[in-house]
Amino acid sequence: MTDSMGSRARTAAAKRQRLMAAAAQVVHRQGAERTTIADIAHAADVPVGNVYYYFKTKDDLVAAALAEHARQLELLTARLDGLDGPRERLKALVEGWVGQRDLAARYGCPTGTLAAELDKRPEGGLDAEAGRVIRLLLDWVERQFRELGQPDPWDLALTLVGAYQGMSLLANALRDPDVMTRQGARLLDWLDSLPAAPAA
Repeated sequence: MTDSMGSRARTAAAKRQRLMAAAAQVVHRQGAERTTIADIAHAADVPVGNVYYYFKTKDDLVAAALAEHARQLELLTARLDGLDGPRERLKALVEGWVGQRDLAARYGCPTGTLAAELDKRPEGGLDAEAGRVIRLLLDWVERQFRELGQPDPWDLALTLVGAYQGMSLLANALRDPDVMTRQGARLLDWLDSLPAAPAA
């Protein structure tokens, strides 16, 4: 009996995770307003009726998409934390952005475009949740600049993440992935030019 209950719980958790991943992908490609629960159910290969067991409204699914973006960001930064130093981590982050250039040129930054769309809604709802995901990235980048010994690490984090949002937006508006390639190279050169922290 316990094994059966455990198996059902694992199946339910896997289905919920599949729906969250599908929500993140579909909302990125179509936007929150154009996406339907049926779209997400189809992408997750889950019957539409089953979706309501996990998520009662479309806004619940948009919140799930944001939670999935946060989860993916935490997985990424955990992997990057395994690299030798803060400069290498920041450069790997930029290289990862450039590696997603075709996706960015077609749909923009997953979190940035969703944050801009949700900003048109009343304040204090999903717009705040989108800001929280972006804040996770800013906080991680700030820590790298601080470890690198840079003055004003928060401002540098804003510069780097702002550059990413800008190049994603321009690549998307111009439908030109090479924008990401060229601007990414400039960011890598900038990161290389920053002086290292003095030895303790």
